[in-house]
Amino acid sequence: MIEKTNISLYELLFSLSHVIDMVDTNLNSHHEQVAYISFRLAQELSLEEHQKKDLILSAALHDIGAFSMKRRLETLTFETNNGFEHAEAGAYLVSTFDSFANLVPIIRYHHLEWNYGRGNKFKGEAVPLASHLLHLADRVAILINKRENILSQRNSIVKIIKDYSENMLHPNLVKVFEKLSYKDDFWFSVINTDIIRKDLKKIFKNWGLELNLADLLDLSKFYSRIIDFRSNFTATHSKGVAVTAREIANLLGWSQTKAIKLEIAGYLHDLGKLAVPAEILEKPGKLTADEMNIIKSHTFYTYHALDSIEGLGEIKEWAAFHHERLDGTGYPFKHDEKRLSVGSRVLSVADIFTALTEDRPYRAGMDKDKTLLILDSMAKENAIDGNIVAKVMENYDLIDNIRELGQNNIKKDYNLLR
Repeated sequence: MIEKTNISLYELLFSLSHVIDMVDTNLNSHHEQVAYISFRLAQELSLEEHQKKDLILSAALHDIGAFSMKRRLETLTFETNNGFEHAEAGAYLVSTFDSFANLVPIIRYHHLEWNYGRGNKFKGEAVPLASHLLHLADRVAILINKRENILSQRNSIVKIIKDYSENMLHPNLVKVFEKLSYKDDFWFSVINTDIIRKDLKKIFKNWGLELNLADLLDLSKFYSRIIDFRSNFTATHSKGVAVTAREIANLLGWSQTKAIKLEIAGYLHDLGKLAVPAEILEKPGKLTADEMNIIKSHTFYTYHALDSIEGLGEIKEWAAFHHERLDGTGYPFKHDEKRLSVGSRVLSVADIFTALTEDRPYRAGMDKDKTLLILDSMAKENAIDGNIVAKVMENYDLIDNIRELGQNNIKKDYNLLR
């Protein structure tokens, strides 16, 4: 029997965008700001509720395909020449989650300039009006200087936007923005993160956008692609950790609900790596001390990204504590065996098992004997739980086959994206 779980989609979506935006301070709350501007424009246009919903969801995810810091910072350039690459990647990622099917064309064309086929079609495919709305909202957001008085910027921002009407930007939508720009409350709100979050949270609640446990599992699989596909080195890692953790939970006799939650934690355990520049994740040589310290921050960000989401208490701890050790020498919280639950211990073993056995571009996965030798050694050092290691030893072939099958399946998606 699966317990009923209701999780706020708003909190989950923007926990993801918060971590993505941590890559550079100039990106702080960018996705939320674009979502808010998009909503205010949609209100001016009197769009129907389902159109508003698809637009706001697209705004919350619009830059997920910009994997590297270089690509993210390029999105802050008003006349970017590389928008199609990350827009197409984002559209592909969104297409892997059935509930977001309507968002695919919106994200794919959110950098399409109006003067390409007058914006209605591109290469024979219809371009949604929402794409042009999102493009406009995105461009307005990057023109805002957080260090200057917002009303003092209004005229210059409006002028720049109007200068690109009929060229980059949809002329009718520019007129809608010009009308909106007369409202002082719009400008005061758009630079106030607390107001943006309050208003967006209310909007999502009115739409009834909540997830049950099955929805949450599907969304966490979607998240794992965003997390892992940033690097060829770890493109299938979270999938391996998730299915390994769930199988160990099954072998331990856990309930179906609890095993699913642990699988979700596996998909989300490296969520904080979205705050780590892809250039570090992809570095072929040895990391410097500074780079290693940045890597070590990822579990901290995983914890805090999930901490504000009501109903994810266990999942948050299982996901975020996977680099803690029973002897208290792990990171980032230095928790010891008194603080580490069985779920956290299982996920730690699943993470290490997957890292040892999976193939990486620079080496093949380790064989059974070597993997078990390392796990046993770590258990004897009181780094990981010996009872869980023993369960892995007893069922090695079963667990490894499940891990390999899961990773091979997700590798197909990664190769399509590449």
